[in-house]
Amino acid sequence: SGFLALAREANRPGWWHSFRDVLPDWFSAFVSLEGEAAIIRAYEPHYVPGLLQTPAYARATLRAGQPHAPGEEIERLLTLRMERQTLLRKEKAPLLWVVMDETVLRRPIGGRQVMREQIGRLIEATELPNVRLQIMPFAAGPHPAMYGPFHIFRFQLQEIPDIAYVESLVSGVYFDERDDVSAFLEALDRMCAQAAPAQSTKAILDGMRKEV
Repeated sequence: SGFLALAREANRPGWWHSFRDVLPDWFSAFVSLEGEAAIIRAYEPHYVPGLLQTPAYARATLRAGQPHAPGEEIERLLTLRMERQTLLRKEKAPLLWVVMDETVLRRPIGGRQVMREQIGRLIEATELPNVRLQIMPFAAGPHPAMYGPFHIFRFQLQEIPDIAYVESLVSGVYFDERDDVSAFLEALDRMCAQAAPAQSTKAILDGMRKEV
């Protein structure tokens, strides 16, 4: 399948292979898919997506997620995350389209200053032509993806199927069967219709930054 071909590609030497000491094999495939995708769509109920995190926010989330990791490992993972972000400013950058739950912006991570900087970074991201952010407000009520976060990757070559990715504490699961991916796509399309439109995101973020 197309996914298996991309997974094999992930095992070839790439820039991220210098991080093999801290990068699990199952996440190497994610970094490879991220780098090859033409469109990256995601739902995030807990954290700002890694591609849009500030260093201080990223460090705080990494420490929370890996409480027993030594400081050097956290810093290596932070460097990897910051390297991944260069993808958004490349000449042929993918479209990043994210629906974030309001919870993400209300959850205090790293302290007030870190959150203010992070919201400022998101405001800057709304100015990028290849980034589309939508906020799912509490007032919107229940929605189709309340079970957890996921990503969907779409590629330039039509023969490569869309791939959905779901992560757990100890692994990542990839789906490339059409029916499976369609379920994720339908849920995300419904959520995009239910969330605040992308045109209003900057104003929402401006308001939230004043509240922090």
